[in-house]
Amino acid sequence: MQFVLKKTLVLLFTLLLVSLFAFLAFELIPGDPTTMLLGSEYTPERAAALRESLGLDRNVFVRFFDWLTAFVRGDMGTSYSYSMPVDEVLRGKIAVTSVLSLLSWVLVIGVSVPLGVALVRYQNKPFGKIGVWVNQIMMAIPPFFLGILLTYLFGLVLKLFTPGRFVPLGESVWGCLRYLFFPALAISIPKIAKTVKLLRSSILSEMKRDYVLTAYSRGNSRWMVIKNHVFRNALLPVVTYLAMSLADIVASSIIVEQVFVVPGLGRLLVASISNRDYPVALCIVVMIASVVVVMNYLADILTQAVDPRVRLS
Repeated sequence: MQFVLKKTLVLLFTLLLVSLFAFLAFELIPGDPTTMLLGSEYTPERAAALRESLGLDRNVFVRFFDWLTAFVRGDMGTSYSYSMPVDEVLRGKIAVTSVLSLLSWVLVIGVSVPLGVALVRYQNKPFGKIGVWVNQIMMAIPPFFLGILLTYLFGLVLKLFTPGRFVPLGESVWGCLRYLFFPALAISIPKIAKTVKLLRSSILSEMKRDYVLTAYSRGNSRWMVIKNHVFRNALLPVVTYLAMSLADIVASSIIVEQVFVVPGLGRLLVASISNRDYPVALCIVVMIASVVVVMNYLADILTQAVDPRVRLS
């Protein structure tokens, strides 16, 4: 209980710092929202009046406190560009990014675990040796570059999808998932490679333990030892990494959305920063950062629940 309480306090303090730093970062970005809002009608007098009406003339820490208390209550403010509540602006975008992130995560789990076990099982055969080299290469390729390659190969050459023609979820679930599969693939491949390497190393490490020799002495084959004895123990660090990887996947989705022209939070974030629509941009940054922090928190709790040695340390 003390472990959970400590982690929870650290979580809340981290979220507070993340929110503060994000708020201050947008204060330091050159440019004034009133310039974008007034456009050709800009005058110093009108800008001053607009800044006052938006509350931008107040102390920055006062504005942060007001924004934070409203955010906690569920009030994300009003978009400068759309003149509507931020939560309404984000609603459809969150759904798209969430589907993309979850699809990527499912691919990571569904591919990396059996592939990691296979590379151990056939490590002395051509499949295992070649697989290790290919895995190292895939681990080093950035998701956005993979996105460009996949767009060219599957979109322009094989024509399995039309780049830029995203199908909304409300229009066709299958069409949406089919389009999102390719950006999800770009996001998941490096994560799959990292998970495979971690699982393979964990299994090989467990294979050196004394209980494995005991299992061999009972007449078990190498595959039976891996399946019945080693795999469960080797899975702990992998489960922790998979929990934490969801946060990395969300962050990667923001970048890959630009390559595949997916109308999610990533494209909205870039547009909001360009238009100085800071209420929208701030909420997106805080939400993404919160996902990263919370998933790391849950990973720590999960590790402690599975392995009590973490609590004792």
